[in-house]
Amino acid sequence: MTVRVVDGPFDPWAELAAFCRGRTEAGAVASFTGLVRGEHGGERILAMTLEHYPGMTERQLARLETEARARWPLADVLVVHRVGRMLPGEPIVLVATASAHRAAALEACAFLIDWLKTKAPFWKLEETPSGERWVQARSEDERAAARWER
Repeated sequence: MTVRVVDGPFDPWAELAAFCRGRTEAGAVASFTGLVRGEHGGERILAMTLEHYPGMTERQLARLETEARARWPLADVLVVHRVGRMLPGEPIVLVATASAHRAAALEACAFLIDWLKTKAPFWKLEETPSGERWVQARSEDERAAARWER
């Protein structure tokens, strides 16, 4: 398992290629790459800054990974999450899961994405032509994460 919080650009395709290289124990790898949008709420986004608490963030991401492994038979997990200032189109997050079978890989990947959105300690600040604004939690994200509650 690899969980990394990075403060600069990363290449999700290179990360995914390295994650898959030489993998013979898994029949499936599922992945998700989140990008900075160029528009939100009908307003153009100039940039987004993601803030976090170092140490606490990594511990919480490790807890999410442990929970995914407890629920599905995973060969491996990769989470790369960026912090700092980002421009539209740049990758924010990469989640990849490897398993012997596709259902486990797909479900675990969806679980991690939903829980990253709602349980990881990140705060988003958007820069728009009319100024800066903090991004509020969305009820759709909470509903998506609730499906995984036990």
